[in-house]
Amino acid sequence: MTTDHLWWQKGIIYQIYPRSYQDSNGDGIGDLAGIRRRVDYLEKLGITAVWLSPIYPSPMHDFGYDVADYVDINPMFGTMADFDALLADLHGRGLKLILDLVPNHTSSDHAWFQESRRSRDNPKRDWYIWRDPAPDGGPPNNWLSFFGGPAWTLDETTGQYYLHQFVTQQPELNYRHPDVLPAMLDNMRFWLDKGVDGFRVDVIWLMMKDERLRDEPPNPHWNGIEPFGSLNHIYTQGVQGIHDLIRQMRAVLDEYDGRMMVGEIYLPYDELMPYYGEALDECHMPFNFHLIANKQWEATVVRQLVEAYEAALPENAWPNWVLGNHDQHRVATRLGQAQARVANMLLLTLRGTPTTYYGEEIGMEDGHIPPEFVQDPPAVLQPEIAHIVGRDPERTPMQWDASPHAGFAPAAVQPWLPVAANYPARNVAQQEQDPASMLSLYRALAHLRQQEPALAVGDYATVDTAVPDIFAYQRTYPGAASFLVVLNFGGEARTVDMREAGETAVIALSTTLTRTGPVTLHNLQIQGNEGLLLRLSN
Repeated sequence: MTTDHLWWQKGIIYQIYPRSYQDSNGDGIGDLAGIRRRVDYLEKLGITAVWLSPIYPSPMHDFGYDVADYVDINPMFGTMADFDALLADLHGRGLKLILDLVPNHTSSDHAWFQESRRSRDNPKRDWYIWRDPAPDGGPPNNWLSFFGGPAWTLDETTGQYYLHQFVTQQPELNYRHPDVLPAMLDNMRFWLDKGVDGFRVDVIWLMMKDERLRDEPPNPHWNGIEPFGSLNHIYTQGVQGIHDLIRQMRAVLDEYDGRMMVGEIYLPYDELMPYYGEALDECHMPFNFHLIANKQWEATVVRQLVEAYEAALPENAWPNWVLGNHDQHRVATRLGQAQARVANMLLLTLRGTPTTYYGEEIGMEDGHIPPEFVQDPPAVLQPEIAHIVGRDPERTPMQWDASPHAGFAPAAVQPWLPVAANYPARNVAQQEQDPASMLSLYRALAHLRQQEPALAVGDYATVDTAVPDIFAYQRTYPGAASFLVVLNFGGEARTVDMREAGETAVIALSTTLTRTGPVTLHNLQIQGNEGLLLRLSN
């Protein structure tokens, strides 16, 4: 493997939703000790870094994204000693640990907000965004919460409204106050001093708000369903001053060797790229969610998406790709099992750092959540569109085996969310025994990626096919083997002329895991719903 690239460029990031990975103490909720039990699995999977969704003390109004203390561990997940042991175990296997950082808002239980709401002249009052009611007594402006309703809640004690773009218990910090950012940077240093390898920063592009709190204009393209989409959020997203905040966060990371920061940012490419920083001094990687946001799983559309991203990247900026996360329906639910295999080959062979959501490596699907089990705030607050905005289905427990609750929790315990119904047939134990399983494919792709510089860090070039269902591209690295990736997004077998890439090749991997051996490229046969990873002849 190359030595001139950093671990986060060469590796695979694997997101764990701690509540749902492994329950170690029989309370139906996953925890840090449970994750420690699965470190062998993580190492064997071929990933490089584990990203943990929030594990801080929290009243759990938004499942940990309402942080009550940035420098401690939620007893639900264990103790600081459990965290230290997990970090040591991961580092002992050569794996990295990335924590979720939530700087945009705190919990209303956080000591800062408890001080802030005490009185209008409290020293921490302006650490949050407070405003007088409108003349009619209502909210100060028309800003909306992502989860439905106004983004303002009236505090009866002081007679002012405070801002929250998510649930009412998530008041927004005021980064125009000179003391707020230094306090958050100290929180970062606490974990970096412990040896944490980086942060995934939640809603990083929302941290600055319009100083004048102007009303946001209507969105002419609103779908008429989700209320939040009815406005253009020009005064709450990407507001002037945000890049200076991020540069200061990055400067803290740069005080430590080998640390990184990836920012959660849902934006079009032209608005996303500035978050790398003009001097590549902001996010090491702003998350690229366009494989998720794209609703057309078609070869020509995905090709255009990849080419547009490659063209938009600033010089020397490092790309990344995401197929799923805790806020999005699972890949196999969106695409079907056959194309989920193709999608995993795409994810692990495009140029840049891939991020995999737990369970995607076995093709987990969205679970069915009966009404009495619905817990996600957007679904609870907007029951009439719960099926659209609810995120519980993609957060169901990891499916380890065919025992009750899929091995996630003891048989006598009710997990915090019901396990998806297909777990007896789709689980890790079953797939470890099947050489053609999704898990076998994922491991083979991940390990090949680790071994081959062209796949890990090499250049990308599209290869024309003239076949609408086929997306093909080449990965190359000086002095190393080159690879051709040919993906069939359709269900019909195709014959493709790939002579542009050479005359012959050898199948390194097929998504079916049943094809091997040499092939001729002028009449390459590819099955329906198949992806081929071909080692090119020198």
